[in-house]
Amino acid sequence: MQLLFDELAKKNGSQLFHIEEKIMIDSIPNIQIELKEIFQQLAEDSSWVFEELTQKDTSYATHGFHKYPAKFIPQLAKRCIEENTSSNDLVCDPFMGCGTTLIESLISGRRAVGVDINPVAYLISKVKTTPINPEKLNTEVNKVLSDLNLYFDFNNKQKVLSKIKILPILPINERIEYWFPDKKLREDLSIILGRIDTIEGKDIRDFCLCAFSNILKNASIWLMKSIKPTRDLNKKIDSPIKLFSRQIKKMIRGNESYWNVLPTYIKSDLKSYLNLRKADARNLPAKDNSISLIVTSPPYVTSYEYADLHQLTALWFEYTKSVNEFREGFIGSVHKKEFDHNGIKSKLAKQEIEELNKKSKKEAEAVKNYFFEMQQCFEEMYRVLKPKGRACIVIGNTELRKVSILNAEVFAEIMLNLGFKMHKIIKRRIPSKVLPQTRDSKTGRFTATEDADRLAYAYEYILIMEKL
Repeated sequence: MQLLFDELAKKNGSQLFHIEEKIMIDSIPNIQIELKEIFQQLAEDSSWVFEELTQKDTSYATHGFHKYPAKFIPQLAKRCIEENTSSNDLVCDPFMGCGTTLIESLISGRRAVGVDINPVAYLISKVKTTPINPEKLNTEVNKVLSDLNLYFDFNNKQKVLSKIKILPILPINERIEYWFPDKKLREDLSIILGRIDTIEGKDIRDFCLCAFSNILKNASIWLMKSIKPTRDLNKKIDSPIKLFSRQIKKMIRGNESYWNVLPTYIKSDLKSYLNLRKADARNLPAKDNSISLIVTSPPYVTSYEYADLHQLTALWFEYTKSVNEFREGFIGSVHKKEFDHNGIKSKLAKQEIEELNKKSKKEAEAVKNYFFEMQQCFEEMYRVLKPKGRACIVIGNTELRKVSILNAEVFAEIMLNLGFKMHKIIKRRIPSKVLPQTRDSKTGRFTATEDADRLAYAYEYILIMEKL
């Protein structure tokens, strides 16, 4: 689809798309007006909607291993990678989440580096990007399921207990009791976790831990239709061993598919092609000028909500003792302590913060922290990208307290100030079957569909910014 960049740049004499050296925002007159004009006049590019895809299409290989909030589809990442890199180039995702960009990079014959501050995301990404010999995996998983099925065979329980030694693993935490009030259910889960812990090979043990993680919401009294943490005291819960067995068999099929599509030279030397870290996006494990492309979907202003959604896994695996502590590591969290900084390089961001401050000082502070921390992330992206390297940032706009938070425009303004130039901006409609999620317009927070009065993200943008 024909974009408006050149036309607008010519009309306004804009420096936004053709700057040749680092600039300060103040050196571009009315940059906010120009950016708003660009975004307002930008037409939807239907080729990026991927509306024809089914759930089977978007969960092929290992992509369907684990539920994850607001992830982008693999076809979007794949297109960004193939249009902006060549074979063996290094692709990075500083907010790797569940590993979509990394999987598509490896399948496409690229090298990949990814980080995430969230230990749950690290586990999921590690498992999804690690191919396991299907025969070896089947053998080990069958042993696990066989032992567990024998253990839970109540007709032979006394006989079985003398032969199978499984030490249950049940963290002592009141939040686990809050979400899993049924004592027997907690005990059953602890037996599954205990058996997983006896697996000798780390890759297969992590594979089983990922399966365990993904059944926790179903095995708890979490209201399944609710996006936010809500209890359903009347929920009917299937037995944990049935949930685990179904999940791990599904993952076995996905692993085999991934094994078959991944280039042989990558499977045989994965460490040379993949670098995963549980780390901060502001400290990437990459040398200066080493990365060809960044493809990422950064957290939104309310990113600490993701900590709430991952709390069951974090509690069972003892990544944290409390949800509040877990939230603190996420960008923009309202639960962080205040810190000093040198300011945000975006007038538009400052305007939004000032307007929000009139309604909620606490949330205004969170947004200020969010934009400043994202600015630090963009600085780090600039450091690691090669000259002419590109960053594909997938982001949508939202609201807090009925104040428009124009993330895409703010990001563009900050990145221009840091020395990037605009290569392309794509506006894509988000199919309702994938997103948007729903929000309560009074608070701007995620809410159950039946309680919402508006869609959260009808559109999102792919900012393709190039390092000078």
